[in-house]
Amino acid sequence: MIPGDAVLSAFINTNILIIVAYLLWWATRVVLNRTSQRNSFVMQLRLLNMVFVAIVLSPFAVLGLSVLQNSGHAQGLKLNLSDIVVAYYLNGGIEMQATQFERLINLRDTFTNNVVNAAGWVAWTVIATFLFSMAVGVLRLFYSVFCLRQIVSKSYAWRRFGRVNLYLSDRTLVPFSTRGLRNYYVVFPAHMLGERQELKVSLAHEFQHLRQGDIGWEIVLEALKPLFFLNPAFHAWKRQVEHLRELSCDAEILRRGRINVEEYCETLLSVCQQSLRKDRLFVVAVPKVTLVTADRSSLMNGRRSFLHERIVSLLELRNLRHSRWLYAAVLVPLVASIMLTAVAIQRPADWSQDRLMLSTVVNLERLDEINRLSTIGRLRD
Repeated sequence: MIPGDAVLSAFINTNILIIVAYLLWWATRVVLNRTSQRNSFVMQLRLLNMVFVAIVLSPFAVLGLSVLQNSGHAQGLKLNLSDIVVAYYLNGGIEMQATQFERLINLRDTFTNNVVNAAGWVAWTVIATFLFSMAVGVLRLFYSVFCLRQIVSKSYAWRRFGRVNLYLSDRTLVPFSTRGLRNYYVVFPAHMLGERQELKVSLAHEFQHLRQGDIGWEIVLEALKPLFFLNPAFHAWKRQVEHLRELSCDAEILRRGRINVEEYCETLLSVCQQSLRKDRLFVVAVPKVTLVTADRSSLMNGRRSFLHERIVSLLELRNLRHSRWLYAAVLVPLVASIMLTAVAIQRPADWSQDRLMLSTVVNLERLDEINRLSTIGRLRD
């Protein structure tokens, strides 16, 4: 059976990796936005998805390094952040008492042990907050899936192409796509049968989402949302995926040349206007991928909406082709940084020479403190 502290440590490491990966991605996109690749949304979406895959595969990098070190091939390679900080302290790089420094570097282990053993009010607060957020996230997810199932089950079958089923619904005003265990479902508002242009654009948009595999990614992120409910980087990551998948979908449709920019923008504006009147059941129904959604928060706060960003990007769109070399040149450093971070944040495997030396310094410092207190006691007597 896996010990509880190992599970908690792995969960903490995953949260740290998500934060680091998002910061790395944010910095990468800032650089890309200053180059000619600022509108290469397809490449950016693929990069973001591959960074997520790198997080999933990072435990294998840690395991591989551990195997190499145990076999004697990489014993001199120090990548653990805690060991590096200890060595830096022993070389005089940090001015701090040894007992205080040891308490600082052991802070994570102390926190982990307290939470696993439910020792102290801080540990109980952390446990209660996590369980509450997890319960809220799971209930929200099940309710969302129930609402989505209600919309699809009460729709009318229209067409079928292999595993793709087209439905018409009078319960929704916005086209969307989702999937079951085997089949895909694309649902259109019934009134679109009389709107040829809107139906044409909506079909192209939702089919492009199917080609890109966006529904699978949406399901994965929604399923993980309750687990990382308290991690703001995960929510920011999900918003980035949602934005980039729409921008990349728009770009790919216009690149095919079957729909012009004017038709596409008019459809987005028309459907968005309809979505302002959509019912609550559609709002909470996930996981799904829609043609467009109205950002009410931006309208109330006076901020630039995502729809505005989509329209501007469509008008400024250029037929960009990113090379595989450019994609690899950006992806490799990102993946390498994530793997290095995954190795660096692991708990030290055993007592190294530096840690034994630190323990010796701590014991000497404590003995010195005991002797000092004894001397003071004798002087008072």
